[in-house]
Amino acid sequence: MLRLLLLLLSALACANAVAAPAIGETCHLSGHSEPLRCVTIDVPLDPARADAGTLPLHVTIAAAVREAAVADPLFVLAGGPGQAGSDIVFLLDVAFARVRTTRDIVLIDQRGTGRSGRLACGDVAELDLADEATIEARMRDCLAALDASLQHYSTANAAHDIDRVRAALGYDAINVWGGSYGTRLAQTYARLYPQRVRALILDSVAAPEQIIGLLGNDPQQALEALFQRCERESACAARYPWLRQAFAELDARLREQTIEAAIRHPRSAEPQRLKVSHARFVEAVRVSLYQPQFAARLPYLLDEASRNNWQPFASLLATQADFAGESMAMGMTLAVLCAEDLAHLTTAEIDAEAKASFLGGRFLDGLKRYCPQLPVTARARPDTTTIAAPALLLSGALDPVTPPSRADAAAAHMPLAQHVVVAHAGHGVSHLGCAPRLLRQFLDAPEQRLDASCLERLSLPPLMLGAAGPRP
Repeated sequence: MLRLLLLLLSALACANAVAAPAIGETCHLSGHSEPLRCVTIDVPLDPARADAGTLPLHVTIAAAVREAAVADPLFVLAGGPGQAGSDIVFLLDVAFARVRTTRDIVLIDQRGTGRSGRLACGDVAELDLADEATIEARMRDCLAALDASLQHYSTANAAHDIDRVRAALGYDAINVWGGSYGTRLAQTYARLYPQRVRALILDSVAAPEQIIGLLGNDPQQALEALFQRCERESACAARYPWLRQAFAELDARLREQTIEAAIRHPRSAEPQRLKVSHARFVEAVRVSLYQPQFAARLPYLLDEASRNNWQPFASLLATQADFAGESMAMGMTLAVLCAEDLAHLTTAEIDAEAKASFLGGRFLDGLKRYCPQLPVTARARPDTTTIAAPALLLSGALDPVTPPSRADAAAAHMPLAQHVVVAHAGHGVSHLGCAPRLLRQFLDAPEQRLDASCLERLSLPPLMLGAAGPRP
């Protein structure tokens, strides 16, 4: 108790010394045990019109541990679009633990997310095993009921919000960490306010020219890497000698018809009928490929499904729904993607996407289904002017959505960028192995080259060879 009190007093002292916010209060957020400081900052709904009203933005400050904190904090921008900074507060104890020793960490709930007027569509977990017609009806009802000026929920406006937060908290230059979609927002901010950015850390990088939703063959390459791994490892090859064929047959079968299987609900154990469409099947595979620990289960799940045992697959759907329901504000997600991405797609690109991977363009299908319902218009594509600030770009070689090639494209506009590719990582690198130490080293001296060879020691989780897990 005494240690906790000392930490709180130290944290408040540092916050007053560096940021001196005039507002806010001590708070506790789920996912972090220590007290933090929460601030509400009003920002213009439309930065171009003073009479358009304001919206309250929730900001969380984790003050530097040391009293002699440096003046430039690390602003954290979550992914999605649709995820809030408060949703990833757990990263304070892992990815940002070293950085926080000497720097404040500022997590922003972007407009439309978290505690900043979350544009949510109910509890997705409730629909984990529902049929697609039910899900679509719920989504349409939700989108119709959203009480927000969705046209103002854009990446550019979120970038203007960041600078309002910076000024309100009393910071001059800041460092910015962005993850996934947060890397698009971070790049936008760096281009709009170059004089305020000391350094950038971009994890799982979206290139400025990249259209989110146009995945190309990136998911196919990630799936191919999993197949090749199983073929290389003797135990997996012996257990699943027809893994590629099993996937191909399931894929072909589900393209022709929806499968209905008798299962027991993963939570209640009550008997239930599970309808597995091609869209639901390939989306579950795609999401599993994001992280090696989830991808390691796919050989077992595919093999069981090929034997008409869909119970393990139902458990996967429930798990994925839990994660989605906790973090993603779908109204915000669609407000951004419909105006900034789907609006710029050509017919040729849509046709090519349908042939690029096992997804068959299914991700775009969802956008095309809901976007016409939203009152948003096309926005200009992101700027590609040079970013002068030093930048650290992090990529997982197994990432199915932002592989290293995306970061290479972004780095072409950053003369002071250094790109670290981690062979055995998927979507998200900052929390792995020695990466937290590297983040601190980079921010302490962003112009110097990093030695990231310690990340080569990361290993892949063992492949699942049966219901009990990997072979002992």
